[in-house]
Amino acid sequence: MARIVDALRRHTGDECFACGRSNPIGLHIDNFDIQGDDVVATFTARHDLQGTIGNLHGGIAATALDEILVWAGILQEKVLCVTGRLDLRYRRPVGVAGEIDLRARVEERRGNRLVISGSLDPGDGGMSVTAKGLYLVSHTIAEIMEETGL
Repeated sequence: MARIVDALRRHTGDECFACGRSNPIGLHIDNFDIQGDDVVATFTARHDLQGTIGNLHGGIAATALDEILVWAGILQEKVLCVTGRLDLRYRRPVGVAGEIDLRARVEERRGNRLVISGSLDPGDGGMSVTAKGLYLVSHTIAEIMEETGL
């Protein structure tokens, strides 16, 4: 799995706003892993990511969820995909102090279309934002691994 994560970061120049480590203003989503049927990762909610005072901006939550849903496609189906549709449910505010847990899974694949769902949890055991989306395959991971020489 680490090989795939590294290859994709090399493919994007590690500048992705959501998961790139080299992007100085990015979310720096990291610690990708597979737990059971889910792909998981984390990021740290910082004060510069807030909307209303003390709360994570809803657009940042949407970005983080979109990213983990894409990573579910990468790590579970071995494809890179782009967002076709993303539906979100904001259940309660998320604070901007501490680590945020992300979780996603591919629910269905039909050809080049994936239905993926996920959640954002501020670490207290309660889902704060949930998402479900339609994702469209753009590349296979094998193609990207070949391009990056891995």
